[in-house]
Amino acid sequence: MTIVEDKIQEVYPGSLTSFYLASKIKSTLAAAGYEESTTLLATSLCCDEVNRELDGQMTNIYGDNFSMGGLAGFPFGGITSFGAMAHHIPTGGNCVIVYGPHVGVDADGVVGKINRRGREISGACCGSATAAAGYVDSVMKGGEKAEVPGDFIDAQQFWVGNELLKHGERLQNASEVAVEVPLALYELQNDGMHKIVAAASKETHGGKIALVGGIQINTPAGCPDYFLPKCFEIIDSDGNKVDDLLSKLA
Repeated sequence: MTIVEDKIQEVYPGSLTSFYLASKIKSTLAAAGYEESTTLLATSLCCDEVNRELDGQMTNIYGDNFSMGGLAGFPFGGITSFGAMAHHIPTGGNCVIVYGPHVGVDADGVVGKINRRGREISGACCGSATAAAGYVDSVMKGGEKAEVPGDFIDAQQFWVGNELLKHGERLQNASEVAVEVPLALYELQNDGMHKIVAAASKETHGGKIALVGGIQINTPAGCPDYFLPKCFEIIDSDGNKVDDLLSKLA
């Protein structure tokens, strides 16, 4: 899978395999006082089935995860889900939240696609992000903006597109849109996650909140998935950042 891995390092330099990332998170948080038995894992990752490798690597360490995420990885569970999660933290323990969008790199090194089990040709990955990028392109070219949905049945996709529209000019000017989309989505999700934590951090009742944000990179069978870490920090229950650990993941 040299083509795939070479492409990943070309467009997302600094990406780590899911296994290596999980092991570094484990050792770094242990040094920061986290105990596996009293740590609750939460994730905000896209519901796409190809994203479960990282889930598995993390649940092998901390046990079952509390899922805050929806389409494209946005933390659609919001403040309510964070509050619920916080009340599940073992007594005297802490939580770690892994979040971010995802993107595929197929066997030919094409970014934005993935070879799925049982499919003859590669297809879009992330499908939600690809649809949102198409919507943004249409609006930037004069197309109509979507209206706020009246019910829940496709509300998440409306908000993915609505949020990504904030980066419309950025995507228009990108040399490779498929590469740029997850980077833009990460910034939006990172901002949203920090707003959620700021609003509800006290719900942890003294527990610390480790945030691990970045971009999941899905690959064909036989090649490990990767993750581009862009945030690794610890926030206390008052909402204050007390440690920046991103350099520990190098």
